Amino acid sequence: MTRKGMSAADIEAALQASCGDALLETRIAVWGEGCDKTPEEYLWMRVDRSDLIRVLSAIIAVDYPHLSVVSGVDCGETVELLYHLSVFFGIGRKEVCITIIVALPKDDLTVPTISGLIPGAVYTEREKQEMLGITVVDIPDPRGLFLPADFPEGVYPWRKDETGIKEDMVKHLFAVGRPDDRPAPPVKPKEKPEGKPEGKPEGKPEGKPEGKPEGKPEGKPEGKPEGKPEGK
Repeated sequence: MTRKGMSAADIEAALQASCGDALLETRIAVWGEGCDKTPEEYLWMRVDRSDLIRVLSAIIAVDYPHLSVVSGVDCGETVELLYHLSVFFGIGRKEVCITIIVALPKDDLTVPTISGLIPGAVYTEREKQEMLGITVVDIPDPRGLFLPADFPEGVYPWRKDETGIKEDMVKHLFAVGRPDDRPAPPVKPKEKPEGKPEGKPEGKPEGKPEGKPEGKPEGKPEGKPEGKPEGK
C-alpha cells in the first residue's frame, strides 16, 4: 500500500470517527522548522490511561507511527506521560507529529505498556519507571536502565515532591574542585615563552608596512616600462 500522507486535521477527523469518545482534548499547532521555516504540523491529544491502547491502535490504523520517546513530568497532583509519535515518517513534507498526553494520579501511578503495539517502547518505559516512580503494567522487562544498583529505593530523580532527589544527595561539583587522586592529564599543557607577546608572528620587521613588495623604488609610477625615453 502506498503511503500518501494526511494533514493533521484529516488525522484528527479519522481519530474522532474511530475513537472520538476517548479523546478528552485535541489541538493542532503549526511551527516553522529550519532556516526556511518549513511548516510542520503537530497534533496534541489528552486521553485517559484506560483508552491509551485503543487510541494508539487507531493511530496505527492511519499509519504505523515512529515513537521518538515517552517523556514525563511531575505536575504536582499528577504525573503526566507524553508519548511523542510521528506518522508518515520519511515522506517528504508530509510527516505529522502526534503527542498523546496521559495524566496519572499520584495515588495510582500505573499505566499499561504499549510495547505490545510498539516493541521498542520498552526502553523508554523502563526509564519512566525508575525516574518517575510509575508502574508500567505488563512491561516485558521491568529492570532499571540508568540508575546504579545501589541507588536509594523510593527516590525518583524527576519527581518534584518528597520522593525526589534529596539535598544531601546533590554534589556541587563547582565547589568540590578537582579530586587529589585524579590522574594527571595525558598531555601536558604547552608552556608559553617568557616575555613573548601573544599572537605576533616571529621574525617580522618592526614598522614595515604590510603588503608592500620588497625592493620597489620610492616614487616610481606603476605600470611604466623601464628604459622608455620621455616624450618620444
